[in-house]
Amino acid sequence: MGAYIIRRLLLVFPTLLGILIINFTLVQFVPGGPVEQILAQIEGEGDVFEAFSGGSREVGNNNDGSYAGARGLPDDFIKELEKEFGFDKPPLERFLNMLWDYMRFDFGESYFRSISVVDLVIEKMPVSITLGLWSTLLAYLVSIPLGIKKAVTDGSDFDTWTSGVIILAYAIPGFLFAILLLVLFAGGSYYQIFPLRGLTSENFENLSLFGKIKDYLWHITLPVLASSISGFATLTLLTKNSFLDEIQKQYVITARSKGLKEKQILYGHVFRNAMLIVIAGFPAVFIGVFFGGSLIIETIFSLDGLGRMGFEAAVARDYPVIFGTLFVFGLIGLVVGILSDLMYVFIDPRIDFEGRQG
Repeated sequence: MGAYIIRRLLLVFPTLLGILIINFTLVQFVPGGPVEQILAQIEGEGDVFEAFSGGSREVGNNNDGSYAGARGLPDDFIKELEKEFGFDKPPLERFLNMLWDYMRFDFGESYFRSISVVDLVIEKMPVSITLGLWSTLLAYLVSIPLGIKKAVTDGSDFDTWTSGVIILAYAIPGFLFAILLLVLFAGGSYYQIFPLRGLTSENFENLSLFGKIKDYLWHITLPVLASSISGFATLTLLTKNSFLDEIQKQYVITARSKGLKEKQILYGHVFRNAMLIVIAGFPAVFIGVFFGGSLIIETIFSLDGLGRMGFEAAVARDYPVIFGTLFVFGLIGLVVGILSDLMYVFIDPRIDFEGRQG
């Protein structure tokens, strides 16, 4: 197992390098960088992207390397901007400098917020972790009992209509379900039960401990429901199929022949074996919710998390924040993949990754 872990850890570095190379290369061909953003604001055009949607003046680079949106601005000012953002150096040199900084976990400072990327990530991460963790727990709390019930009553009316419901829920896009929740329960056209935005109320610090817990749960209910809706189907069907596979094995038939009760067989023998793959997959499910739903859900519910920060950084071409979050997300995803494998071995020691080839 030790050799397998070492191999996986060694693969982390080339994978992260590949992620950075691809994204850094793509950025070189994307118009509307941070220099163009500032020039557009100085020239009174408001947003550099207005030029790409049919505006009368172009803001990107001309063929000679100058900025069309910088008419009337001195060249020294343009060069000073490029130097401030580090664009006075060749792309390869900038990339190598970035790699050296990232090896020391120095992600630089945001172009437009005057704060280090590390501090930004630390500031925003609790919101995204909260959303991902509660969504994953809710999905497990609902899907495991439902999957067991569907396995026990396989082929019944209950199994049929619940399958239809969870498949329908899986087919509904998360952002559409989030908007539906807002319309129905957050002051849309129907009820004002839950708050429209934010993770806590303005008077949160003045509330008692019980009041803080209540306020927090009140705010997180709709975002958690919206982000976990698509996870019910996968987990429920995985639990059901896992139980059905175990129920058909010889040891279950033997236990029944000995006169054991169905509940004793189900929860004393089948449950432990059937839940191995479901429980071991918890880290992967969490990271899937953490990455997949954070951007849309945080934007819709005005939650100040990593997803929303990454989106705003991409729009503003805040490259240190973009590359820093990509590096952090990639590192977390790779580490969680290793933890998922370790979870399998911890729950079922019979699994041997050491014998796997490649």
